[in-house]
Amino acid sequence: MEFVEIIKAIILGIVEGITEWLPISSTGHMILVDQVIRLNLSDAFKEMFFVVIQLGAILAVVVLYWQKLLPFTWRERLVIDKDTMSLWFKILVACIPAGVIGFLFDDKIDEMFYNPWTVAITLIFYGILFIVIENRNRTRTPRVTTLSGLTYQIALFIGVFQVLSLIPGTSRSGATIIGAILIGTSRTVAAEFTFFLAIPVMLGASLVKLAKFGLTFTGFEALILATGMITAFIVSILAIKFLMGYIKKHDFKVFGWYRIVLGLIVFLFFLI
Repeated sequence: MEFVEIIKAIILGIVEGITEWLPISSTGHMILVDQVIRLNLSDAFKEMFFVVIQLGAILAVVVLYWQKLLPFTWRERLVIDKDTMSLWFKILVACIPAGVIGFLFDDKIDEMFYNPWTVAITLIFYGILFIVIENRNRTRTPRVTTLSGLTYQIALFIGVFQVLSLIPGTSRSGATIIGAILIGTSRTVAAEFTFFLAIPVMLGASLVKLAKFGLTFTGFEALILATGMITAFIVSILAIKFLMGYIKKHDFKVFGWYRIVLGLIVFLFFLI
């Protein structure tokens, strides 16, 4: 029986690693997959698990983008890279809106929206939005093509869009990418800034969930959590590399269509 639960954790880790970075909603997929395979653990543990498993995904970003994210180097003495420090300040500015709303209304949001029907609606709505925005941008040239070109105003604007991702099914990466593209960034800049923005956001959300759950894990619960996180880390590395290669030659419309189809399947599944 315990072996079966470990397999379920691996499956959930794979789902998290793929869907956290593709704009198709990781939380939404985790809710839906759990409806099918059902981790046989307490509801409190599962609520914490679905958030804290993201720490594995965060580590993948840190490993892949270490050189872009580390503001300090040692060349006979400590050297601070001003551009990298500026990027981190912009990331922190972008975190403010979702951080405040999430801190104040986390339990209320879970109570109201943490269900398959919300997931289905948001999957379809933002899927349509992706298609509309990409069609609108076909003849437009991005104004911001490098991370250094992001201003604090743009970062805050992207952060406001990130608030939308507090509703399950929206997709944190999807919401921030849509916001970034709307304001005129290239797809590559939108995706990379979204990856970096995930680090403090997901770390903060994970610490909040851990604090609420407490560190009173059983040995088996700790094993399940570690299994999910390690799996998410490995799969996230592959997913991030895939996405960055894909968007150099394609737009995001395929993800929009995917969301619409999946949203309709979810509606039918729970109606039947």
